[in-house]
Amino acid sequence: MSSEKKNRIKYEIKTFLALTIASAVIAFNLKSFVQTGGLFPGGFSGLTILIQQIGERFFGLNIAYSVIYLPLNLIPAYIGFKYIGSRFTLSSFYVVFLSGILTDIFPAVTITYDTLLISIFGGIVGSASISICLINGASAGGTDFISIYLSEKKGIDAWNYILLGNVVILTTAGILFGFDKALYSIIYQYASTQVIQLLFKRYQKDTLFIITEVPDAVYGRIRQITHHDATRIDATGCFEGAPRQILYSVVGREQVNRVIDAIKKVDPKAFINVINTEQLNGRFYKPPY
Repeated sequence: MSSEKKNRIKYEIKTFLALTIASAVIAFNLKSFVQTGGLFPGGFSGLTILIQQIGERFFGLNIAYSVIYLPLNLIPAYIGFKYIGSRFTLSSFYVVFLSGILTDIFPAVTITYDTLLISIFGGIVGSASISICLINGASAGGTDFISIYLSEKKGIDAWNYILLGNVVILTTAGILFGFDKALYSIIYQYASTQVIQLLFKRYQKDTLFIITEVPDAVYGRIRQITHHDATRIDATGCFEGAPRQILYSVVGREQVNRVIDAIKKVDPKAFINVINTEQLNGRFYKPPY
């Protein structure tokens, strides 16, 4: 067996284990934090819990989580399979299926009854598991499929639409079950969003300004690692009046450290300025899922 094939098998096993652990953590979080605090997380998980509570409170029905959550994900999964990629969709639906089943199987282990602590740490734990999925080329399902489809294929910022959906869920939950739980759920969702932004950097960009004496070699490393282009700018050093070469390039934030390390190997004297890129318009290479 070739080394390349062995590395591929190791990668697949690592990904499978990571997604399995993430699914278990998602289920644990739902049973031990969300359920204990009576919270409503965002997306399809929040919608599923809302339907469960409506069924139990007003109709006396005790509906299993997976019975609602899995069918809700069928249409988003179809969108993902058709427009995003089969591997990403199959990996994501594995997370959806396993987390849904485990949520019904796992016992509710109460960590604390303090709703504020539940809101904060529940959001952190839940988002950490979602970040593991995203880093390993999958998602937790639901609105993630829709968000990625709109951003990748249509160039539409889906955040406002997802936010509107969450507002509808929380408003309905507040009217039916009390606005204290809805307000605590906002804290949960905020903590979750902050952690995902910290851990998952696929959509975050940084601009590099590189002053170097070997621009061709530096550009070669940037191209090799990121598949992004660069622009060469002729400049003059003010102190010595010597000619300088500046390379300008925009790369994914998760790639910055690798790029800097590679540049330092070909030009230890390179001067590199990294700037946070808030908005980017135009063609930009995005690695496929």
